[in-house]
Amino acid sequence: MTAAGTTVATPGDGLNRPMITVSIMLATVIQALDGTIANVALPHMQGSLSASQDQITWVLTSFIVAAAIATPLTGWLCDRFGLKNVFLASVAGFTVASVLCGLSQTLTEIVVARMLQGVFGAALVPLSQATLLDINPREKHGSAMAVWGMGVMIGPILGPTLGGWLTDSYNWRWVFFINVPVGAVAFYGIWRYIRPAAAPRRMRFDLFGFLTLGIAIGALQMLLDRGEQNDWFASTETWVEAILLALSFSWFVAHTWTSGPGKSFFDYRLLANGNYVSGLLFIFIVGLVLFATRALTPTMLQGLMGYPAAVAGLVTAPSGLGTMLAMLLVGRMVGRVDLRLLLGIGFAITAFSLWQMSRYTLVLSQSDIVWPGVIQGLGLGLVFVPLSAATFATLSPAMRADGTAIYSLVRNIGSSIGIALVQTLLVRNTATVHASLTEHVTIANPALTGTTPAALAAVNNEITRQASMIAYVDDFWLMMLLTVAVIPLLLLIRPAPKHAETVIDHAAMD
Repeated sequence: MTAAGTTVATPGDGLNRPMITVSIMLATVIQALDGTIANVALPHMQGSLSASQDQITWVLTSFIVAAAIATPLTGWLCDRFGLKNVFLASVAGFTVASVLCGLSQTLTEIVVARMLQGVFGAALVPLSQATLLDINPREKHGSAMAVWGMGVMIGPILGPTLGGWLTDSYNWRWVFFINVPVGAVAFYGIWRYIRPAAAPRRMRFDLFGFLTLGIAIGALQMLLDRGEQNDWFASTETWVEAILLALSFSWFVAHTWTSGPGKSFFDYRLLANGNYVSGLLFIFIVGLVLFATRALTPTMLQGLMGYPAAVAGLVTAPSGLGTMLAMLLVGRMVGRVDLRLLLGIGFAITAFSLWQMSRYTLVLSQSDIVWPGVIQGLGLGLVFVPLSAATFATLSPAMRADGTAIYSLVRNIGSSIGIALVQTLLVRNTATVHASLTEHVTIANPALTGTTPAALAAVNNEITRQASMIAYVDDFWLMMLLTVAVIPLLLLIRPAPKHAETVIDHAAMD
């Protein structure tokens, strides 16, 4: 048994692995989808709920912040109530919250419902990862992580496309109602096929540790999500969030450092595992590069090239096919090929795709957009599966619930920082390049002699487009350089020893 609350699968133990896998992945997919599926529906919500553009963004912010704060609770909840019970409560709560989102008539109602979605959905991704590791023998962990990775990675990619279709074909409320049948099937499968463990432990809850960590995470997410809108540190709100982040995180670190084993909210023994810590570093980079790029491409296509939202979704969606293909292939290779070699190839392919994107211009065919996306999907698929396997290869099963929760949290923080970083650089580089280009566009320029105001306005619009394109290219260059820079750090990862099973079994007994 594991502390997470499921029976560790062994050959012939009679577990219905396929049904367990389908059930938990359905729950994972709806949670991953809801991080992005509502984005394209925001303009429709804004009119329906009589909200301003600034106010409607809270539909996204409330979900992100609530999920981030609740994610670290996963390990303690599983130890206290058992994984199966937490899983069932999370799926049920997330599904009910989705219904409330769809039924909301005011901005306040949908923000509260989205917060509930975030709280209940926070545990779904880490619990699905922990369960797949628990129910599969070690030699099948690569394939298990491939299945898990597809659910986690495909959700954000397909979210905008599915959300746009549902909004256009029906209305924005179906963006949330679509979760109901999927959630019901997932709930039944988890209830029917996952075995409860022995009586869970009655762990003491570290309230001070949770509050300080929760405030720090919430302040960080708010700072990143609203920083550009508030002009960063020119705003009092940003300063308040930064001070809260610094103070709360300092208190959390001091409290954790001075507390004994089992008394702190965060199990700092996780940091003694070198592979796990290295995995956190790499998944942070993956989150930063993946979601930052995903945030850039649709806005570039729609804002600069006039693509409708549906078409922009269609030309970016094939990157998900590359991810699925790579994960299916690499899942069979984990355990046979050095994980560091697979990771190195994956990062190199990702860097190559970003180099292709850094050569974008305002004149692009759809194939110019599709193929770099497919190649990037291949690279990220090659990274995601072996990275998950390497991160948890030497971690005790008893620590998986905590470990997977922190792993998901770091990935989400990486994505938030990446999106904030590229959006900030995009705005500032656009302004800088625009100013540089306009130095050469003056009335004194002979080419502009006698130009009408309307023609000058058209020239200014074209300069803005060119400046924006250069800023997008600069962002793609930055993502490429970050990806290349992380490759030498693969030497920090050590392959799991051949006696890893024995090591882990003793750790679990301890």
